[in-house]
Amino acid sequence: MTFEEYFPVWKELTAAQQSRISAAVFYREVPRGTLLHNGSEDCTGVMLLRAGQLRAYILSEEGREITVYRLLERDVCLFSASCMMRSLRFDITIEAEKDSKLWVVPVDVYQQVMRESAPLANFTNELMASRLSDTMWLIEQILWKSQDKRLAAFLLEETALEGSDTLKITHEAIGNHLGTAREVITRMLRYFQSEGMVRLSRGTVEVTDRRALELLSR
Repeated sequence: MTFEEYFPVWKELTAAQQSRISAAVFYREVPRGTLLHNGSEDCTGVMLLRAGQLRAYILSEEGREITVYRLLERDVCLFSASCMMRSLRFDITIEAEKDSKLWVVPVDVYQQVMRESAPLANFTNELMASRLSDTMWLIEQILWKSQDKRLAAFLLEETALEGSDTLKITHEAIGNHLGTAREVITRMLRYFQSEGMVRLSRGTVEVTDRRALELLSR
């Protein structure tokens, strides 16, 4: 599959605009753990994910992380081109959660075409609104949902992403996703285990009662 087949509004661009992007876009393959974008001072470019999985997260001054959203196949990442958004007041870090393949459109080229193309401008605005909605949803979860409910929802989301009830993930990694200390995650997981919802082993969390987790996550 080519960039042209993956990019959502490609057919709505003019031939000249398509040519300009085609001449500038470049392809990357990165291993799991690669840092692709590191805050507002870094302006990597607009990324289109061909395969793999990326994680966008916020890092506090104390070094605590919290996941804002994930990027999967065919997703477009705008925060990796944060210099386009002058009013952005928080830094997003993006890393590869799995071995990933992606295309990158340099910021200057993307901006040039966006100024000329109403379809691309509309797509970009809609995508930005969607990402900001994700961020607001996260804030609501943190403010109004208890930690055990957020953990239950996270475990269910992970099993859906991995296609398995057995998750190869540490308590520290879960804490990084949820913006919570590892000790708190360990305490809650042990409680979940005592209730028969999960089974714990070193570096692994196995979901054993999905229904109970679903009820808890509501």
